[in-house]
Amino acid sequence: MAKILVVDDTRTDRVLAKGLLERRPGLEALECRTGLSVLEAESGEQALEILQRESIDLVLTDMMMPGMNGLELVETIRARFPLMAVILMTAHGSEEIAMQALHKGAASYVPKHKLARELLETVEDVLRLSTAERGQQRLMDSVSRIESEFHLDNDPSLIPALIGHICENLRRLKCCAENERLRVTVALSEALLNAMYHGNLEVGSELRETDEKSYRKLLEERRRSTPYAERRVHVVAYESPAEARYVIRDEGHGFDPSRLPDPTDPTNLEKVSGRGLLLIRTFMDEVRHNDKGNEIVMVKRRRG
Repeated sequence: MAKILVVDDTRTDRVLAKGLLERRPGLEALECRTGLSVLEAESGEQALEILQRESIDLVLTDMMMPGMNGLELVETIRARFPLMAVILMTAHGSEEIAMQALHKGAASYVPKHKLARELLETVEDVLRLSTAERGQQRLMDSVSRIESEFHLDNDPSLIPALIGHICENLRRLKCCAENERLRVTVALSEALLNAMYHGNLEVGSELRETDEKSYRKLLEERRRSTPYAERRVHVVAYESPAEARYVIRDEGHGFDPSRLPDPTDPTNLEKVSGRGLLLIRTFMDEVRHNDKGNEIVMVKRRRG
């Protein structure tokens, strides 16, 4: 059972987040659900005390708190517990500090006014990725370069297995520090989901913003119908001790990347349409699309 620590100075918000996680309403599209146990902390200082004595799998923290705020908590956790996954709960007015926290080590974020719809899915996604990251065995250091190619069906359940393979390669080659690998896998997961859902299945984020149930239903319908079902996501990975480069291409019609909301603008944190690209550009060192808009190249370079 995964153990979550919810950190918020407002009791009602802690209770809300805890209730959403423990109630775990049914989301038909999610598989491999994880049992959750939730602890609470009313400050960053108290959270650190709990982390010292409890085995915590993920921290869910508010940004604006007296004393140690969310950014300072993220920085401290990254220094003391480098493999700990942290998700931010953002409120209006905290966009700038949330952006800083993503750069400092947080794995993802959920706007507070969308907790009921997005919290559980975000937590379970990050838990799956961090579990895959921590669960890989240490491997030999003899490999100097790895190239691999995959052709994926539009099945999101394939993503954790691919992420596990990539984590294994990054660890073997020592390309990324331990506290960076989770962020790389979050970026890859977002890019793969974009290629499957928006590229091959041609289902836009706008529908999810207005009608989550219809969004999920349309995804499942198109996964089984022509021409969408025949399309594949093509992934090429190049990994060495100096850098990792990933090319992800879908078989859809593409899009104009310049029409997306600016993912570097903190005011766009709450826009579903730019969320994935924001995380990708925050966590990777170089990101570019082809002219057609159906291929993304992401580069992560070794630091130090």
